[in-house]
Amino acid sequence: MAQTNENISSENEAPVVSHVKTPEKEEGPGSRSPEERCPQCPEDRSERRRPARREDWVECEGCNKWYHWRCAGDGSDVNTLLRWFCGTCLKEDPSRVITYKAPTRKSTRKRNQQDYANLEAGMSDSSRWINMLSEKVIHLDPFKRMAGSDVDIGWLEDDETAMLEPIVVESPEGLGIKMPPSDFTVDDVASELGEHTPVEVIDVASQSASPGWTLGTWADYMELEPEKRDKIYNVISLEVSGTKIAELVTPPKLVRDLDWVENFWPSTRKGKGVVYPKVQLYCLMGVAKAWTDWHIDFAGSSVYYHILSGAKTFYFIRPTPANLAAYERWSGSEIQYQTWLGDLVDKVYKVELTAGNTMIIPAGWIHAVYTPVDTMVFGGNFLHTYNVATQIKVRNIEIATQVPKKFRFPMFSRQVMLDLANFLVSEVRILERGSEQAKKEVKEQIPVDRVKDAPALARELRWRARLALGNTSADEQDGAAANGAKRKRETASGGGPFRNFKPKVWDDVAEDSEVGESKQLKCTWPKPSSGDGWTSAWLSSTEPEGGEGEDDNKMAVNYHKERCVKVRRTQTGIERHRIERIVEHWEWDL
Repeated sequence: MAQTNENISSENEAPVVSHVKTPEKEEGPGSRSPEERCPQCPEDRSERRRPARREDWVECEGCNKWYHWRCAGDGSDVNTLLRWFCGTCLKEDPSRVITYKAPTRKSTRKRNQQDYANLEAGMSDSSRWINMLSEKVIHLDPFKRMAGSDVDIGWLEDDETAMLEPIVVESPEGLGIKMPPSDFTVDDVASELGEHTPVEVIDVASQSASPGWTLGTWADYMELEPEKRDKIYNVISLEVSGTKIAELVTPPKLVRDLDWVENFWPSTRKGKGVVYPKVQLYCLMGVAKAWTDWHIDFAGSSVYYHILSGAKTFYFIRPTPANLAAYERWSGSEIQYQTWLGDLVDKVYKVELTAGNTMIIPAGWIHAVYTPVDTMVFGGNFLHTYNVATQIKVRNIEIATQVPKKFRFPMFSRQVMLDLANFLVSEVRILERGSEQAKKEVKEQIPVDRVKDAPALARELRWRARLALGNTSADEQDGAAANGAKRKRETASGGGPFRNFKPKVWDDVAEDSEVGESKQLKCTWPKPSSGDGWTSAWLSSTEPEGGEGEDDNKMAVNYHKERCVKVRRTQTGIERHRIERIVEHWEWDL
């Protein structure tokens, strides 16, 4: 009789990968308690390991004792047994014979079955890729090693190569990063997220998904000795945002400062049960000899990559136009299984990372990854403003090579549109409130032959982008919302001020400004600190009342004027708009 149990509490069982379903628990003779110990398990406690999540047991028909099939069996499928006897019982009575169930009848009809993933010669060998490297010319990397405290916005502004080439930060100090303790293991991942949680596992030999895995069976597999692993597998897409593990992980500060999803995705459209781009917190778990073939991270997103334990070896190809074109020809085509991409490009660089190292990989870099020892990594993807052109270029390659939707950056188009709209509105604010020099710089960027009312166009674009994201309440407002006054907007289906909006086209616009002289005067109007009701006097008149009393407030006032005149032809004549704005700044003589 064979039986499989889960989560046995005895202390001496070693984990195995089992694909036998757990039967209903039996009672009476032949059943065994979880505390029962396999007679053939090692006596030496140092050889014992934690309980296996799925453990095959077999009962001897002679002595009715239960054995681990991994301890007493011959390596065959325990489900094929009909009658089984332990070695002791077979010696006691040689007439006893182990018998097996009759095999399932199979059709003799020939079938044309091909394993397309392993069609090419050598594809079933998980070591073929790393063996091939011994014959290739690999260059030492020229990338910078930086201190964590130097990886900031100042670096982006001052270094012309910033976010254009990979960098390595050898120690996390100063990087603004938070990670689990270095002894955090795959067993901890399974415990935190649940052992029955499905996980996508990659068969390294074919670089394709291997179905049916959970975190429990994955943990059992990783805890096997390397020589006992039947195949080489890899986990590279376990995203943990919103889980207990996410509380232990914080990306580098620079990443958080740049990340579009972090900074621009509406806060009301994040959280449990809400669909939004979850690509910031990945837990990657690979065993020795695992590798990932050449790829570019989805949508040309940049990556931060921290080695918690173990090591990784990266191979990089620079994203030049020629190299990206070669990658586009190679990716998804027949030559992908026959040709090493490194033979089609100018150079391949090699970077070796060890525990504690963090790497930031910029947009578009083509890379492959080898795992020399069992390794755990935490990392994530992010889009940013510093290399939009490359991100769009990689997006176009994904479309051209028909990359499946599940392997693309989620909601990429809407995210890019929202970020663009927010940027344009920020430029509009400069146009409306900035210094004369700042205004001039913004105006030079506006194609006035096509855009006649830039502020209206920018705000219309942002409003529509927010609607596309499901944000119908305009919860990310500026201006009035920031001052506590919530503006109301209807959705596109209900009309509203922007439905079918068409900005006015002006034939000409003239603008100028004037800075007035500073005035000194005394005023009876109250200071803002004097209590409620002070605003009424300041709103009721254009000029404050003068005073001569000893308690009058002595003030200085500075002002500047902004004027704008717009003209256009109409069916009956000319329409002229004259707009004047006066800004006063009052200061008390303290």
